[in-house]
Amino acid sequence: MHGASSAAGVGSAPANAADARKGGAVLACVGPDTGDEVLHAAARLAGAMGTPWHAVYVETPALARLPDERREAILRRLKSAEDLGATTATVAAQEPAEAVVEHARARHATTLVMGLRPHDTDRRVRFGRGLGERVSAQAPTLVLVRVPAAGDAAAPRRARGEPGPTVRWSRYAWALAICAVATAVAALLFPYLDLANIVMVFLLGVVLAAIRLGRGPAITAVVISVLCFDVFFVPPYFSLAVSNVQYLVTFGVMLVVGVTIAELTARLRYQARVSAYREERAANLFALGRELSGALTTDQVVKKSVPIVEATFRARADVLACHDSGTLAVDEGRARAFDRALAELALGRGEPVGIGSAERPDAPALYMPLKAPMRTRGVLVVRPENPRLLRIPEQRRLVETIATLVAIALERIHYVKVAQQTLLGMESERLRSSLLGALSHDIRTPLTALVGLAETLSMRVATAAPEAAREADQIRDQARRIGQLVENLLEMARLQGGAVKLNHGWQSIEELVGSAIESLGSALDGRPIETDVPATLPLVWCDAVLIERVLANLLENASKYTPPASRIAIAAKEAGDEIVVTVSDEGPGVPRGQEQTIFGKFQRGERESAIPGVGLGLAIARAIVEAHRGRISVENRRDARGEVVGAAFSFTLPLESVPPVEPESAADEADIDFAQPRRGGAPA
Repeated sequence: MHGASSAAGVGSAPANAADARKGGAVLACVGPDTGDEVLHAAARLAGAMGTPWHAVYVETPALARLPDERREAILRRLKSAEDLGATTATVAAQEPAEAVVEHARARHATTLVMGLRPHDTDRRVRFGRGLGERVSAQAPTLVLVRVPAAGDAAAPRRARGEPGPTVRWSRYAWALAICAVATAVAALLFPYLDLANIVMVFLLGVVLAAIRLGRGPAITAVVISVLCFDVFFVPPYFSLAVSNVQYLVTFGVMLVVGVTIAELTARLRYQARVSAYREERAANLFALGRELSGALTTDQVVKKSVPIVEATFRARADVLACHDSGTLAVDEGRARAFDRALAELALGRGEPVGIGSAERPDAPALYMPLKAPMRTRGVLVVRPENPRLLRIPEQRRLVETIATLVAIALERIHYVKVAQQTLLGMESERLRSSLLGALSHDIRTPLTALVGLAETLSMRVATAAPEAAREADQIRDQARRIGQLVENLLEMARLQGGAVKLNHGWQSIEELVGSAIESLGSALDGRPIETDVPATLPLVWCDAVLIERVLANLLENASKYTPPASRIAIAAKEAGDEIVVTVSDEGPGVPRGQEQTIFGKFQRGERESAIPGVGLGLAIARAIVEAHRGRISVENRRDARGEVVGAAFSFTLPLESVPPVEPESAADEADIDFAQPRRGGAPA
């Protein structure tokens, strides 16, 4: 629509301009000759009012025939409005004033900002009301602010050296051809028809020209048809003279009817083209939604969405989905047509890159991030044959809508996969827990009986058959080992089920370490055990049985995975508000990358190993330590050359304040100084 609309100046706003400051949006009109001053004025006005603002371009049939250079200028103005914070729209309509008023009401706009070109003032006054007056007549409450054009923008287009509309002379040639054919047909029918029917033949030609060629060629066909009718069919023949005044009425009616038919047909063609585009857009969105609803994998989303995007925008397109790690999954065969660096830039920033965007607008493609509710799922790449199409606001919003549909489909597939994995994990965990409980309870009783029978047999044949006694002892040892495995299974099941309640008490780390070493007995195979547990360490508020179990499991783990007769060291120290206990060995260390997974259930350093066990000792240790609000970890020990010389398992226990103990007499005070609180207060 035209930016200049009336002869009034900036101060021509109605008296109710003050009411606009109370609320409502600001609407700016954008046209072929709209300057930046209109957009900046609308942005400043919206900022002063504290309201949002919009920019609208009404494309009439006349403006639809503008050359590409001027249409590019309009799109640049709309992009500038978006950069200034406006919501833009392109509206197709026959009457600009009605479209502006309807758009203003839909956006709850109370202020309309329009451009004013001084050179148009006299023409507007002479030939009728301008757009501003027509808008004011239809919406009297709408505040109208007119901004004069600055500098060269106020000069006529031809004075600025800009090209005018491109004339398609071939259409006018076809209009002349249609008139010639109509004249020939009328000449053949002239002996048999009246002049009124001959006029119908020419009107038929005008209708055909209007349908196929547009308004300008149709009006040309009207004029040529009237002249041909006058010259060839109205006496005197082959002359523009008219012998009967009534023929002048015929000429006038024929001219008016022909022009009216041409105008109505042109409008019909324009509305049909707009309706066809809208129907195509709705059909494409419906097809995309239907196809994506049935997609079950990421590859299906890509294969079903790319053809629809390419058909919608007449472009080459691709969907670059993200891996679980967040990187783009690029098909090198198709990626040659796109810039991977720009795709990664759009993914990282979460903003469009390329055509019509602030970043690399000169790029031949548009890189639209697939932003889902939770995260960005990839990038939609569109490389159109005509880049101008993606600068149209409606087309840009269509791209964003398609990108949103694809992103939601990708996120749906991701969470379906996550839900399936979670459900499978829950079922596996439930089955595992049931098996643990059943095996531990049903096997423990016969194992206990087996150990007792082996000990009885060993005592009976110890003197008579020493060899049989040794075999009985081996049966007893293996039964005890199996019993220990079953005990670990039962303990893990109880810890997972939350059936274990901590029996807290004030314990000495030195005593817990000694008890753990003694409980293992022959399991340590006579290994040298070095301890570094200062007697001055404070007491720990913990469950003695469970912490002793942690130490025993760590010691047993060290004895299993280290060479025979290698040293095992146990150290404890105070670090801030916690006690750190470390069990070190001289084995091969922990494989790289398994520092955390080694504490999982049924995890072992080597999956196929001759070392007995099911991989629950460290998992039980972690569960017990975490129940005490502590941490457990492992790291490899290295020598001066950086080579691994063993592993060090460490766990922490929080320090609590030891409660004060009242002495019975002053003479006993020296004997109980060790029990005085290091930090005031009772344990939580």
